[in-house]
Amino acid sequence: MREAYHEELASISDDLVEMANLVGSAISLATTALLDADLQLAESVISADERVDDLQRDLENRAIAVLARQQPVATDLRIVVTSLRMSADLERAGDLAQHVAKLARMRYPERAVPRDLRRTVLEMGQLAQRLMAQAAEVVISQDVDAGLQMEKDDDRMDELHRMVFQHLMDEKWQHGVETAVDVALVGRYYERFADHAVSVARCVVFLVTGEHVDELPADGFT
Repeated sequence: MREAYHEELASISDDLVEMANLVGSAISLATTALLDADLQLAESVISADERVDDLQRDLENRAIAVLARQQPVATDLRIVVTSLRMSADLERAGDLAQHVAKLARMRYPERAVPRDLRRTVLEMGQLAQRLMAQAAEVVISQDVDAGLQMEKDDDRMDELHRMVFQHLMDEKWQHGVETAVDVALVGRYYERFADHAVSVARCVVFLVTGEHVDELPADGFT
């Protein structure tokens, strides 16, 4: 019975990694669809989000079953509780990738992002995918230092988000209100996606240490 119990916990962790990989791929593909006005690619991202939703529902059901049957304590309880939180973060990240793809679809055959912001948005998309890949690795390795490092890596996304708004507020902006709204939304989608990746890493830190990131010593975990 205990062996089956621990296999179930490992299976939940595996599903979290699969979800992270799926949403990381989704944000990368959605970025390409957005910048290239690729309708077919956008549609594929939109439809693929159903797999992420299915994984979350299945994970939640199994986690609740573990709580009901096994009444876990200590570390095992933290595994179940943090898994529920991480699955919610990952499902929301998948929705944000889908939002980017839906914007690409809505503006097709035009490009939603003007030429002078393409490089910034491309970097945001690449960084979002990279952060989610890091989050998946943190889930696998349970490396606290790597999880804490993601807090710093996310600073670049915040900087890019500010750059987008600075560009929108510039008096030289000539792309109209509709495009400004599109770009503002896109910037927000990427910024929130990155926040969810970091939140996953923060959950792993709590799982390993039993403490929240803001409760750790200023010099990190030792």
